[in-house]
Amino acid sequence: MQAIVLVGGEGTRLRPLTYGTPKPMVPIMNVPFLARTMERLYEAEIRDVILAAGYMPQSIVDYFGDGSKLGMKITYAIEAVPLGTAGALKNVEQHVTGPFFVLNGDILTSLDLRAMRRYHEKKGGIATLHLIRVDDPSPFGCVVHDANGRVSAFVEKPPKGEEPTNEINAGTYLLEREILDLIPPGRNVSIERSTFPEAIAQGRAIYAYTTADYWLDLGRPEQYLAAHRDVLSGAMPLALEPGLTGAGCSALQGHPGVVPPVHCASDVVADPSAVIGPNVVLGRGCSIGAGAVVRESVLWDRVSVGAGAVIEEAIVAGGVTIGPDAHIARGSVIGHDVTIEPGARLEPGARVGSGEGIAG
Repeated sequence: MQAIVLVGGEGTRLRPLTYGTPKPMVPIMNVPFLARTMERLYEAEIRDVILAAGYMPQSIVDYFGDGSKLGMKITYAIEAVPLGTAGALKNVEQHVTGPFFVLNGDILTSLDLRAMRRYHEKKGGIATLHLIRVDDPSPFGCVVHDANGRVSAFVEKPPKGEEPTNEINAGTYLLEREILDLIPPGRNVSIERSTFPEAIAQGRAIYAYTTADYWLDLGRPEQYLAAHRDVLSGAMPLALEPGLTGAGCSALQGHPGVVPPVHCASDVVADPSAVIGPNVVLGRGCSIGAGAVVRESVLWDRVSVGAGAVIEEAIVAGGVTIGPDAHIARGSVIGHDVTIEPGARLEPGARVGSGEGIAG
């Protein structure tokens, strides 16, 4: 069994984080998200993976190499121009040898791929789609199917109140190789809008695989923070014990200002008077000054927080310096290597790009 992971998006909704880091390499609990996906594939006994990349591909290649360090084989397909979900699959057709999984590269889920494979083999269709139920399906692609799971229609982003179902496309597919015959080469094609409807029109069987697994699209900053809260709380299983975790957690053991859950990489330094948590992730080499407060936030590697600074519900990329008594308000996103001057105050939802400085 092979897998194709679609990692070509620019991650525009996560800017300015993705100016310096491609979306698949944005860390979840201090590990690139794509590495989490590769772990899931390995656990599902999938060793042959094709990465369909486009934006800043070199950092992906540099991190994963040929996959041998993971006990896997990785093939890269770099798109000069975006080809869409189906176009990306057609672009790697020469590497596909049989049935294969397709995973959207920005979905965090606890889906059991082996169980989905068994279901697909039992049904015998040309494709199986993972679906989940949501309270508001209007922002998503709805998938209509019968009692036997056979899909009859796709409805993309229906008007609110007119949704035909609350089951939505969750971004993981298991496909037979022959579906590639339905995709025209060399151009941008959507599998949801073109290929799947074409397969149904030809009488080919597509089946829905609906589960109640954890599922979250990491495309926006608020979802990125929610993903960390869910991992820290255990709502999204990621083999973490509750409380204070991570390679650097021993440095914070007994710290009076730590409010679990907190996840901490190595080489973190925190003043005893600082308040850290709850729901905080600290990257490698972070430092937290005297009287500083960090709550409900994710700090990447080498973030320096000055004395008396306050950070709440924010994402701070690597190499950022936050001056003493600065206030980073809720919803703020700070890009790589930004300097926030002492006493500066960011408005809620602020976006500060890489290399900028904010005066106090």
